[in-house]
Amino acid sequence: MTSKRYARQSFLGPRSEDVLSRIRVGVIGLGGGGSHVVQQLAYVGIQHFILYDPDVVEDTNLNRLIGATTQDALDATPKLEVAERLIRGLQQNAECVSMMTKWQQNDHALRMCDVIFGCVDSFAERADLERFARRFFIPYIDIGMEVHDDKTHFSITGQVARSMPGEPCLWCLHILNKYTIAEEAKKYGAAGGRPQVVWANGVLASTALGLMVEMVTPWHRNMRPVACLEYDGNTQTVEPSNFLGHVVDGECPHHSIEDAGDLFFKLPNV
Repeated sequence: MTSKRYARQSFLGPRSEDVLSRIRVGVIGLGGGGSHVVQQLAYVGIQHFILYDPDVVEDTNLNRLIGATTQDALDATPKLEVAERLIRGLQQNAECVSMMTKWQQNDHALRMCDVIFGCVDSFAERADLERFARRFFIPYIDIGMEVHDDKTHFSITGQVARSMPGEPCLWCLHILNKYTIAEEAKKYGAAGGRPQVVWANGVLASTALGLMVEMVTPWHRNMRPVACLEYDGNTQTVEPSNFLGHVVDGECPHHSIEDAGDLFFKLPNV
């Protein structure tokens, strides 16, 4: 049965409200992209959140951090608090497990997620997140945005990719490659200064949420076997990645199934 609040999204399926209220979603990074993701997750009916972000609100965040106010910047409010405020404004009884640390420092809660959203700036951290998600068989949805100086003008680009066991990974899709990670390492510390704008983050977050809802509800029959969508901010379009035509069918060569599983898992004595 669908409640009055969710009547207009009942086309997602007769049990969609219950399904969405039960799944556990991790969001890594609560800045420009992550704040959009959290807001939309709460609107669609998600009630169980695992949140990670070690940073506080600064004045430079106020052009894109959804839910943050001028007072938050003055008070150096943790981004986690802004996210929780957004969530509880819509889902009063939501369960929020919030970690004001790097996710690598406390990943146990993240292992319990049904899906993980990566909203981080660093290519190296995205590689670590995908490796973690693959190890524990958790669908991972990655969003990323870049602004390029083409000498005569600027170009906004971005992508949303779903990484799941049995499907191509971010390396297969060329979102991650040795060149980008090596170049990032040369200018360590510069990753957080990349240009960001609120509307591009909103498009990417909305697209990412659509991929998640597509996975957990039966609202249409055309779930993409490989999900990688590219955003062109100059033409305001989202299209399947050009790299999809070069992806080789078969097992991903970058993540072996032998590397999956919890190394510390032990069967109980019976």
